[in-house]
Amino acid sequence: MGYRVYSGPRGTEMESPMDKEKLLYKEFSQLDEAMGWARHVNGSGRVALLIEGDDGTHLTKREIAASLGASGAEAR
Repeated sequence: MGYRVYSGPRGTEMESPMDKEKLLYKEFSQLDEAMGWARHVNGSGRVALLIEGDDGTHLTKREIAASLGASGAEAR
């Protein structure tokens, strides 16, 4: 099973599913690893926009931020 973390510059929004074709992503074998990478990305001036898993997992930018315990301001 795999998970992909899509990321971009802070302030980036995914307006359509086609947008992810233009984004960088990193793959992980476990959701915990993907969430750890999302935390790293969010703390380094970029933003994790989407986590998708082969198991149907689909976490948006705001869901990722909420799961990581980030405030709403950090998710923008």
